[in-house]
Amino acid sequence: MIASLLVDTHLVLWARIAPERRTLDRARSRYMSAVSLWEIAILMALDRIARDERLLSVPDGFDLLPVLPDHCKALVTLPRRHRDPFDRMLIAQARADHLPLLTRDRAIIAYGSAGADIVTFDA
Repeated sequence: MIASLLVDTHLVLWARIAPERRTLDRARSRYMSAVSLWEIAILMALDRIARDERLLSVPDGFDLLPVLPDHCKALVTLPRRHRDPFDRMLIAQARADHLPLLTRDRAIIAYGSAGADIVTFDA
C-alpha cells in the first residue's frame, strides 16, 4: 500500500471520469495541488477544456496541497529539463513533502532521480 500520493493535473481530471482507479485507491492519502486548480482554471479560460465549475473543486477523497515556501525552495533546485511551470511545481511539491507523484507525463518522468519519486501506470 502507498502511504500518500500527489496526483498530477491530467490525472485529477481523469480520475473524475475513469472508473479504473486502482493506484489511487491503494493510497491512504491522495493530494491535489493548488497548482492543478490554477492550471485547470487557465485551461478553462483558454477554452481548452469545458467550463465546468465542478472541476475547480477538490475531488472527494483528495486533500488540497497548498504551495508553501519549502515547495518554492525545492523548485529553485530543480534542473531545467522543461519549462512547464505547473509540472515543475508539482515535482517540487512532491520532492519537498516526500510524496510519490502519480503521472503519465513523459516530461515529468524524464526528470528521473533529479525529480521526485514517480508512480506511473499504463491506462
